[in-house]
Amino acid sequence: MTDDAVPDLRASDADRERVAGILRDALAEGRLDMEEFEERLDETYKARTYGELAPITRDLPAEGVPVPSVSLTKDPAAGPDWSGRIVGGEGSSTWAVAVMSGFQRKGRWTMPRRFTCFAFWGGGEIDLREANFADREVEVSVIAIMGGVDVIVPPGVEVVVRGIGVMGGFDHREEGVPGEPGAPRVVVTGFAFWGGVGVQRKLTRAEKLRIREERRQEKLERKAGRRELDEPPRRGSHWEH
Repeated sequence: MTDDAVPDLRASDADRERVAGILRDALAEGRLDMEEFEERLDETYKARTYGELAPITRDLPAEGVPVPSVSLTKDPAAGPDWSGRIVGGEGSSTWAVAVMSGFQRKGRWTMPRRFTCFAFWGGGEIDLREANFADREVEVSVIAIMGGVDVIVPPGVEVVVRGIGVMGGFDHREEGVPGEPGAPRVVVTGFAFWGGVGVQRKLTRAEKLRIREERRQEKLERKAGRRELDEPPRRGSHWEH
């Protein structure tokens, strides 16, 4: 029996026996339990046409067709290629000053081996999420007096904090998180007096949007699956009793 057989064509005893043989093999391989096997076998011997036989084995491997291999382990998602972001050189910016003002280093820029900044009654932001790195280990040296500086790193980067605070402080919350293989190491040093140096680990906006879209797609797929399960069988369906 072939898939292109005329659905209304009468099936022979030999056709029904071929289907029964596929069912017996499926039972032996664990593809069907005994209850499913008995139900389908009953339907097989009741079938009069190819159109009635075809659905019985539609979800089972056909005779002679190799069964695709199935991996029972989930492959880890590929991480970022850090080697392409450690570019060498001197860095596109090596220092910044904020006196009753502010500064930012963000987007596509190259973090030097050592970046020095000073904030007095002001604030700064050093965003490394999309940055390249001049070396495998880089240092952010901060002097914050009655001001503050935020250092933002992407996931996967190791952070070490060695700053000293007097009536101020350095954020150590992101310390101790192991870095990914090949990822850079960011060392935050300096001095804070009545000021603070924060360290945050954040995704880029593009990565957030990608994750949000993946979750939305998964939610739609789950909703579609539930809708299929909730739909009543069509009248006249072969499986309706």
